[in-house]
Amino acid sequence: MKIIAHIHTDFESKFGVPRQSGLVESLIGEIVFEKEYRNIEAFRGIEEFSHLWLIWQFSKAVRENWSPTVRPPRLGGEERVGVFATRSPFRPNAIGLSSVKLVKLEVRKDVGPVLIVSGADLMDGTPIYDIKPYIAYADSHPDARGGFTDKVAARHLEVIIPDNLKAEVPSDKLEPLLGVLAEDPRPRYQDNPERVYGMGFAGMNVKFRCEEDRLIVVDIER
Repeated sequence: MKIIAHIHTDFESKFGVPRQSGLVESLIGEIVFEKEYRNIEAFRGIEEFSHLWLIWQFSKAVRENWSPTVRPPRLGGEERVGVFATRSPFRPNAIGLSSVKLVKLEVRKDVGPVLIVSGADLMDGTPIYDIKPYIAYADSHPDARGGFTDKVAARHLEVIIPDNLKAEVPSDKLEPLLGVLAEDPRPRYQDNPERVYGMGFAGMNVKFRCEEDRLIVVDIER
């Protein structure tokens, strides 16, 4: 398959990336296409759709070998389930699928058509293989079962950022940062209230610790 584009986001590493697309809608990504695919005709009609499917590569998780079972973080990293019953990046083919909201299509002099999307769960520089429109009447299944994900409650934390540290965050990055932290970036199996974690986000190193249902930012370094 050919790489048609790369997405640019605020995540330099996988730590902190939302576990699913759409969880933090304020996260903005820009999809920049390879020269071969910058023909504006390829985008005709795309703005009539509100959401898109992205088919992409887990470029930092490509392996020669694969395992039939994996340990999903949502299950605490202790219970194994079949790889095809998960969205784990460690698969026979390292392919991801994300549904994002199309904010707008821009045409720039230097790189041609650029898709601005929100709610993406991808690292900066992730290769994109294909883009397809999300079609609600066929793609939405309100009565769908969620397997093991239905059995584990999602964690949503109260985020506390002292005013002096909040002033270090660019105004357009504060809302998405709060959304990411509220989703609890820690692995499920880590729950040490004394441990300080560091998360790279939008050129910042955000350091935090967690106490029960609260996440407290202790430092922000540029």
